[in-house]
Amino acid sequence: MTMNTGISDLVTQRLAAVRFADMPASTVTAAKQVLLDACGVMLGASGLSDEVRPFAALAAATGSGPCAVLGTGQLASAPFAALANGAMAHALDYEDAFDLAPGHPNASLVPALIALAQAEGPVDGARFLTALAIGCDLSCRMGLALRRQMEDGGWYPPPILAGFGAAAGSAHLLGLGAEQLRDALSLTLCQVTMPGEIKHSPATVIRAVREAFPAQAAVLSAMLASEGVSGFEAPLEGPGGFYALYAGGQFDPADLSDGLGERFWIERLTFKPWPSCRGTHPFIELALRLRGKHGFSPDAITAIDVRIDEVQRMLTEPAARKNAPHVAIDAKFSIPFCTALALRHGAVDLDGFSAQRLADPAILELAARVRPEVRPQSGWLRGSGGAMTVHLADGRQLCAEVDNALGCPARPLDEAALVRKFVDCAGRARRPLSGAAARQLAARILTLEDCPDVGALFGDAPR
Repeated sequence: MTMNTGISDLVTQRLAAVRFADMPASTVTAAKQVLLDACGVMLGASGLSDEVRPFAALAAATGSGPCAVLGTGQLASAPFAALANGAMAHALDYEDAFDLAPGHPNASLVPALIALAQAEGPVDGARFLTALAIGCDLSCRMGLALRRQMEDGGWYPPPILAGFGAAAGSAHLLGLGAEQLRDALSLTLCQVTMPGEIKHSPATVIRAVREAFPAQAAVLSAMLASEGVSGFEAPLEGPGGFYALYAGGQFDPADLSDGLGERFWIERLTFKPWPSCRGTHPFIELALRLRGKHGFSPDAITAIDVRIDEVQRMLTEPAARKNAPHVAIDAKFSIPFCTALALRHGAVDLDGFSAQRLADPAILELAARVRPEVRPQSGWLRGSGGAMTVHLADGRQLCAEVDNALGCPARPLDEAALVRKFVDCAGRARRPLSGAAARQLAARILTLEDCPDVGALFGDAPR
């Protein structure tokens, strides 16, 4: 599409003007649920993920500061706390998702905001929730506006899109005006990237910790903008701006501007019931459904046909790697492994991706029987629907299909389920919270608009 000069100004002016009183009650509720879910996932990762430990160690080694590395008892400066907490935010692949433009808009935003709330505090709950809502909204809108897939240029979109939302939210938290918010987006454009190569290496764990980089970049961008570092006039639509670089200039400005500051996409997120890539969820759900309904033994399965779409192809290819992944994050990005795990154990939980499970011959044997075919139905949501046929030795063929997997806005997890998820994750932190302490912290997050100092909430959580 032709360039629409001025969209960066329009976007930043509207975002900078948003105040807590402007947000619908449903947006405020959604923002609190995002914070609850994100903090639980980060706490869990602090104890469960070996991949995040170098990031936490580096943050600690740079010297103490006012910001917590969640779940560890360590303190660091804002940029390095954001780096470490950002690494934790996606390490379990359990954070919220935006299915309409597949991505994770809050995985770098929440770590950035917590770090800045502790470094620049006190920041009250209303101010924090407003920054969270506008940052999430921009990330979602930037993805929706694309008219050419970023993958076509060799990029990996989720952490790139998340980084810009994180920068906008960080700038808003610091109270920056429209021009400085635009500067923060410009500085983010100078820092945030993620190559598609992240999908192709079987041994790398960068895919797990990827949000460390945009989270840190967002904090640095907002802090530098607050110090007067000038950016570009058109970081979004310019001839060398975001859409030119990542989508050949093909975008629809209306998706950025329509309802901006009035309607917030944070209300349309998916909260994950299973700790794996969203594209695996239809097949986990279908495997559990068929297993529960028909009660067959996994040993009776001769083959498992799964119908997928183009987005999910990366979760099945190359077959040898996806059938027998070597690292946890690769297993979480494998439809064969996640399907086999669900069929073998009747659950896909935080214990399902241990080294022992990755080497379990019973799971691997069943994963090798998964036969994918790219043949989507028109009613499926891109990346979140699927169909399955389980073939049994007695000749039965058991079929099931889902348009959009559990956890989506049409079939959401309720608040009680989100609290249970939070308690489970917090109990697995490097410095675990007791059930009572975790429920107390959850209650405080879910009434965050009344909190006078959000940074203190996370700096000294009850144990």
